[in-house]
Amino acid sequence: MFEDFIQAVGRHDTIILHRHSHPDGDALGSQIGLKHILLAAYPQKRVLTVGDAAGRYAFMADSVMDSVPDEMYRDALAVVLDTSSPSLISDGRYTLAAESARIDHHLFIGPICQVEVVDSTFESCCGLIVSLAQEALWPVPKAAAEALFIGMVTDSGRFRYDQTNAGTFRRAAFLMEQGVDLDQIYLPLYRETLSDKKRRAAFAEKIRVTPHGVGYVYSDGAAVASFGLSPDDLSRAMVNEMADLEGVSIWVNFTESPGGVLCELRSNGLNINPIAVKYGGGGHKKASGARVRDRETAMAMLCDLDALAGGEA
Repeated sequence: MFEDFIQAVGRHDTIILHRHSHPDGDALGSQIGLKHILLAAYPQKRVLTVGDAAGRYAFMADSVMDSVPDEMYRDALAVVLDTSSPSLISDGRYTLAAESARIDHHLFIGPICQVEVVDSTFESCCGLIVSLAQEALWPVPKAAAEALFIGMVTDSGRFRYDQTNAGTFRRAAFLMEQGVDLDQIYLPLYRETLSDKKRRAAFAEKIRVTPHGVGYVYSDGAAVASFGLSPDDLSRAMVNEMADLEGVSIWVNFTESPGGVLCELRSNGLNINPIAVKYGGGGHKKASGARVRDRETAMAMLCDLDALAGGEA
């Protein structure tokens, strides 16, 4: 499965790892994990990471990105991780590289790189990286294992979502055998302050439901400021406050940001991905995202989601 990617790694002494912007645990976990795996397997190679800030995942070791000049791409392999669309990639300079490759677990929309490894049956991109290391017989140091475990546990919804299967647990067990300390992962990952609890309660008060059972919250600039979170953190961290509500089959969190309205879409059954793609985003059948230009467009998306929930789409 990974033969072409392994050969691409062998052709280059410099490897630059990219992922999607506003990273979640899987984006950073796959990036950091692959970096430490490659450094262990090829200590003579230079392996660098690029992208925007880690946000709420800044507690992860090695989450500070490298400063990479343009000229370093000239003979490099650029690897794009956990990204389904070029518009979502943090740092577009992957196009400057001598060769490019992608590893991703989202639904395939179209090619991005010269070497493509895309498998949407995996619960996470981190799970794919584990399988890559196993196939290539590359060592997985503890630093890599902990980063990869974070990506697996967060993107699988604590091993709850559909793509979680026996292979998921075999890969998780393999990572634990490399020395993963669950306390070091779970304590910073899920620790909440009293303010966090109150913020979640305030968010719950804003939930509305459409006629066909689409739960949604729209936070304008003033509301975002009142929550005391960045738009990116509010968008992702709060969307699943609407999960498991009786009578709600789809839920979406709309969050105004300087670059447009962030849209986090979720479902407990219906395929919402085509609607995310329609509005310039992507992701999975039951978990996708997009960024739209204004509230009017966000409400048009909500109407499409309501029609889907009502069996009209």
